[in-house]
Formats: sequence, C-alpha cells, structure tokens
Amino acid sequence: MSLISLQSISKHYQMGEIQVTAIQNLTLDIEPGKFVVLLGPSGSGKTTLLNLISSIDVPSSGTIQIENVDITFLNRKQRAQFRRHKIGFIFQFFNLLPTLTALENVEFVLDLVGVSTENNKRTFNRKTIREVATIWLTDVGLEDRLNHFPSQLSGGEQQRVAIARALAKDPPIVVADEPTGNLDYVSGVAVLKLMKKLNKETNKTFIIATHNRQISKIADLVVAVQMGEISLFEQKQPENVENLIW
Repeated sequence: MSLISLQSISKHYQMGEIQVTAIQNLTLDIEPGKFVVLLGPSGSGKTTLLNLISSIDVPSSGTIQIENVDITFLNRKQRAQFRRHKIGFIFQFFNLLPTLTALENVEFVLDLVGVSTENNKRTFNRKTIREVATIWLTDVGLEDRLNHFPSQLSGGEQQRVAIARALAKDPPIVVADEPTGNLDYVSGVAVLKLMKKLNKETNKTFIIATHNRQISKIADLVVAVQMGEISLFEQKQPENVENLIW
C-alpha cells in the first residue's frame, strides 16, 4: 500500500507572459518506510516535486494522496495543519532559531504540535515536551550540546538539531532538501549515516532531494527527475554510507 500517491501531476508557473512547466504529467507511488532520493540537477523539478509532496505547493492538475487522504484541494490553512502533523522538514541551511538553544529549538516545534501519546492524542505538558526534546537530541548525539546556541555549533551539529526537530513531532514523512549541501564531506556523510539509522529504527519515510548522484547509492528508491519528468525509477539494495565518495 502506498503512503504517498501522485497521479498525473503537473505544475505550471506564470512568469510574465511565459508559462513555465516545472512538473509534467508525473505519476509516483512511495511505500511506507522507504529511504527515497529525488535526484536531479538544478531546475530539473525535484524541489518542486518535494514541495508538492509536503503540501508547500499545490499542483496545477492531478491528485496527491497521503495516507489515503486526498490533499490536492486543501486550502492554505488546511495545508499548514497537514504539514504541522505529517511532515518533518530538514533544510540545507538548517533554519534554526538563532536566539534559542538546541533544546529550545526542538521544544519550540513541540510547543506548536504537542507530543504524541499512546492513545494517538497529543499532550502539551511542558515537562513531557522537555523530556522528548532531550531524548531526540540525545539520539542524534548532542546530549552534551543541549544548551548551546546555533552559533556555538558546527554545521554538522546544527543539522543534527534540525533532524531531531523534524523527528520529535513524530511525522510519518521526513523531507530533506539538499541536507548535505552546506556541509563538508565528513559532516555530510555523518548526517546521512544518522538519517539512514533513524529511517531504519523509526520506519518513517525519508525523501531527500539532491543533485549529488553519490547520495542516490544509499537509497531504497531512486527517482531521477529531468525537465519535470521521471527519467529513472529504480528500487534497489542500498549501499553503505561509508562507501560514498564525493
């Protein structure tokens, strides 16, 4: 059963008198728990595709279903609510709040969405929020950096905070747009290794948009995008992160 189903999706943008087609009649199904790489150069449509999956943008035509719910025609408020609970975001430039510590950055998101409980409800208890934020930062190896501000953290450490923040709210889908693009090789490999580990442990679906062909080697599913269309759809046995060289 598909977690994400895109059927005959197209996305057009109007630039003056010119209509630009970013995605053209694209159909894609993604199963739960997969580690997916959307691969393509700048301008290929991969980021647009990521934005459609995460409901940042809406298609010009076609339908999008997430967990068997049609999100195609949700209004802006409904899409924001959907993203809040269903999508965890990891960005190239981290997007941490500079005046908050690592712990407070994760808590900030949980203050908005609450913490999942066993009865499928959410609690906004402050003690529980702090406990969950601390657990996730510990899971990404930052237990000794909880009270450090972003300016006091390395790029790799900031991205680990962003990963903890994305996963702490317990979304079924985690999307990452060029998550290693602002990191050196060593930090980038460490972040990818962490994401693979969390993908396996949590069974959450990870979708990474990147131009780096090497990263596609560690994917369960590679979707190469060229001129708004899928040029390659490959399900395969992923390689070890340690084998990546770029």
